Amino acid sequence: MFFHGTMKVNEKGHLEIGGMDTVDLAGQFGTPLYVYDVALIRERARGFKQTFDKLGIKAQVAYASKAFSTVAMVQLVDEEGLSLDVVSGGELYTALAADFPPERIHFHGNNKSREELEMALKNQVGCIVVDNFYELELLEEICESLAARTKILLRVTPGIEAHTHDYILTGQEDSKFGFDLQNGQAETALQKALNSSWIETLGLHCHIGSQIFDTTGFILAAKKIFEKMAEWKEKHTYEPIVLNLGGGFGIRYTEDDDPIHASQYVEEIIGEVKKQAEHYSMKMPEIWIEPGRSLVGDAGTTLYQTGSRKEVPNVRNYLAVDGGMSDNIRPALYQAKYEAVLANRVLDKPEETVSIAGKCCESGDMLIWDLPLPKAGDQDLLAVFCTGAYGYSMANNYNRIPRPPVVFIENGEAKLVVKRETYEDILRLDLPINEKIKN
Repeated sequence: MFFHGTMKVNEKGHLEIGGMDTVDLAGQFGTPLYVYDVALIRERARGFKQTFDKLGIKAQVAYASKAFSTVAMVQLVDEEGLSLDVVSGGELYTALAADFPPERIHFHGNNKSREELEMALKNQVGCIVVDNFYELELLEEICESLAARTKILLRVTPGIEAHTHDYILTGQEDSKFGFDLQNGQAETALQKALNSSWIETLGLHCHIGSQIFDTTGFILAAKKIFEKMAEWKEKHTYEPIVLNLGGGFGIRYTEDDDPIHASQYVEEIIGEVKKQAEHYSMKMPEIWIEPGRSLVGDAGTTLYQTGSRKEVPNVRNYLAVDGGMSDNIRPALYQAKYEAVLANRVLDKPEETVSIAGKCCESGDMLIWDLPLPKAGDQDLLAVFCTGAYGYSMANNYNRIPRPPVVFIENGEAKLVVKRETYEDILRLDLPINEKIKN
């Protein structure tokens, strides 16, 4: 079994994270429970940031908070000196509530509302990533009405799609995000932005995919963008001072995944940007990247208590847990795969193969198919690894199930950073059609 970060097996045969026995954590905070290994998050953050520093490259590493956004997480990002990528008014509000420096906030999104843009401008966020002509015109109008200037990046689609080890060269006109680089949209957007007296265009942004395990896609994207930037230098005497190559850096969910180290991504991206800048006699732009999953994904573990069993002779054995698609919807949405162990019996040898079923009233609520485990009872503790990204952030109240709490673990100490929801929390916004409701 592959252990992540500070995980180890203690003398009781229990899974330990950050010096804390997961059995004790479950006893103290209940299950389901999201557990984050803070030391591993710090290690991942420094792996990206320190490589830029070591090579003397001006850069911003912006945590893509859509992966996991809470006040505590935003504060941790600030402690590590990273910037922050937000994609909604809610994520921006969370960042401001956490007292994150607004000048290090980048605001993304393909359909930002007037209210969201006004919030960003009034709080003087560092950069707005403009996604389409509607937004560009709306932003100009709001800036003028507030007499507020702002800095932007133009999001472009360079014709590269990358996922895992595969990359595809396409026209990529069929995307809900960004200005197409090849059909003239990006150039038209640039001209409009450069003509604005309220907007300073720092440069370009692209995002080519997710769970990427090599640098080929990033290198191809950089080449295509520089080709276009060289044209714009001649036609518009414009050179971007920022090139944001997005995120999508992969993590290890199962033994089939083989990601490279953060430093390798950074070194090869820097090498290609330098090469292209020299080739076209352009200034070296500041490089921005946006790791999200790669900072928090394998730092998160979800603890569940096992419950009912169903044995279908000669077909399958089901083992149910006290959570499911309400706290981790990725297996149902994407057929995402995970590894897991019995946290209270890590050293016991597997005796059977079971499929882990969630408790939601939905046949698709399955967390893991065909998992080798020791024979589990109804009070065992199942630890599912690598749930730190898009677990809590996509959690929901399907079947009116309360969302689990979140605990940060570091140096043998546990800190509750999100409380467990209660039934009262779920009803808090409900309004009756008559007065016959129990308080």
